[in-house]
Amino acid sequence: MDELNKTSLYDLHLELGGKMVPFAGYEMPVQYAAGVMREHLHTREAAGLFDVSHMGQVIVRASDGNGAAALEVLVPQSIEALGEGRQRYGFFTNAEGGILDDLMIANRGDHLFIVVNAACKAADIAHMKAGLKGCEVEEITDRALLALQGPEAEAVLAGIVPDVAEMRFMDVGVYGSFFGELWISRSGYSGEDGFEISVAQERATALASRLLSDPSVEPVGLGARDSLRLEAGLCLYGSDIDETTSPVEAGLAWAIQKVRRRGGAREGGFPGAERILQELETGTARVRVGLLPEGRAPMRAHTVLFESETGGEPVGEVTSGGFGPSVGAPVAMGYVPETLSGIGTRLYGEVRGKRLPVVVAETPFVPPHFKR
Repeated sequence: MDELNKTSLYDLHLELGGKMVPFAGYEMPVQYAAGVMREHLHTREAAGLFDVSHMGQVIVRASDGNGAAALEVLVPQSIEALGEGRQRYGFFTNAEGGILDDLMIANRGDHLFIVVNAACKAADIAHMKAGLKGCEVEEITDRALLALQGPEAEAVLAGIVPDVAEMRFMDVGVYGSFFGELWISRSGYSGEDGFEISVAQERATALASRLLSDPSVEPVGLGARDSLRLEAGLCLYGSDIDETTSPVEAGLAWAIQKVRRRGGAREGGFPGAERILQELETGTARVRVGLLPEGRAPMRAHTVLFESETGGEPVGEVTSGGFGPSVGAPVAMGYVPETLSGIGTRLYGEVRGKRLPVVVAETPFVPPHFKR
């Protein structure tokens, strides 16, 4: 097995009692002594600190100053309308209309700052270098990335950078601090208010320790990160979306602005546009839905779904599932035929050879708490 990478917070994770596991080529903490349940609930109630340094940080600069126009060749989002100091969720698509990766795109004035998934970053960077004409694509390898999430996140981070209290959801900014220059976005992937903070690697442990010195903040591992995003109804790349999944099937049509749709001023022009634009108008045969299993048994990824308790062919599959600590019950997401996607539709998931009832439900399972 290839040697796993370590983030700059690796020693701190060990010091904090993190249980390390392989993830996307890195040794990452899946949980600490408090356990997944406690870490999850603490993030919802106060603030959790996550190491997300394994994710890719990329700067795109265009020789003509218009990196937004260049990037719109690869994504179906409206980047040209993204204001300076603002960030937008997006995704790279392939020629078949599938999703190559989902990402965050920030307009930082004379360049774009992009954060991509760890498992996809090498392919994403190659994709950008090949597809962004007239642009310099620079992978940032000397900075760590922390996520501070939860209702106390603002108060804690404002103790270091007071200006963050004025940031709205999806604002971005560059701020000076005792820990050097911090690249901060008011965003995250937990459904809670919070921030992602890019910091020079040599200052990352000091910043993380300073944040953890606040009694409101506890370290959180990958386990709770997954249960938090699942309760928030957010897709995990490689599970809920992949190269075969179109954004419309995945329920991500909201992330494709009108200007890139049929009749828009910058209609199409991105990979897979023909399929995606057609699906935006006519719908899809299958769709991603929220699922609430009845009873206490979680329905995890790859649980096969049936329309009836006995007999019949499979009609769908769970793509993410587990116990939702804030919901207090199992939660899941998966794909079902559009005709079976109505809220309240009862289906059956096969768990250890037995079909158990599950109901199609609205997402998110927990209301978001973003600062609009």
